[in-house]
Amino acid sequence: MLTAITRAVSASLAHGELTFRERAPIDVPLARRQHDGYERALASLGVRIDHLAAEDAMADAVFVEDIAIVLDEIAIVTTPGALSRRGETESIARAVARYRPVHRLSAPATLDGGDVVRIDRTIYVGLSSRTNEAGVDQLAALVSPLGYIVTSVPVAGALHLKTACTYAGRGILLANPEWATTTAFRDVEVVRVAADEPWGASVLAIGDSLVMPASFPRTRALLEARGFGVVPVDLSELQKAEGGPTCLSIVFDAADG
Repeated sequence: MLTAITRAVSASLAHGELTFRERAPIDVPLARRQHDGYERALASLGVRIDHLAAEDAMADAVFVEDIAIVLDEIAIVTTPGALSRRGETESIARAVARYRPVHRLSAPATLDGGDVVRIDRTIYVGLSSRTNEAGVDQLAALVSPLGYIVTSVPVAGALHLKTACTYAGRGILLANPEWATTTAFRDVEVVRVAADEPWGASVLAIGDSLVMPASFPRTRALLEARGFGVVPVDLSELQKAEGGPTCLSIVFDAADG
């Protein structure tokens, strides 16, 4: 069954790490309601929610995707690029261990799950302010024996690769090419986000549907014109914390877990 590990919004969300956004006041109760709405949207698409309690001392802990990569065969617990996030790894390791054998990255590697875009058996990894070459190399050493190909992609101007591009399915890569080169991606058609919605490239594919922020209507229209069913969710407060729909969950098939 398709499963999503999520975590409740931290009371300290407004004090999280920011790299490419200006700090703005965050309404934490509203962020929690929006997160609830996000979980309901996933559940409406048939996803089972494995909801973890908040880590109130860890401002960014709601963004669980950065802490683990779950493949069909194994789970990899990352070494987050931000020192403030490394305390999040133990609880996520326990959560993913219920479903997969767990492997870990180690120093000098840094890698955020938000820099990982998987398309079939190819794993694209963004080289960003949070993910380094050693992280890419250690990930490749773990997954190459399982038949995966790992390819690095330079990222500039965005926090993560998934800020700049995500795989929508059906051979479509939704992208803002100003923030990451798309030439490394093979056998895809690149669809550019609407020009006035540079942050609109992060969508979460669930089956034939795409979960995306409601704040990017023009990009939504581009996707709907190509036949995608889009589920818009209000994530305004979480976006202020440099979050989006992909980073709020770790999604995988738990049928074999």
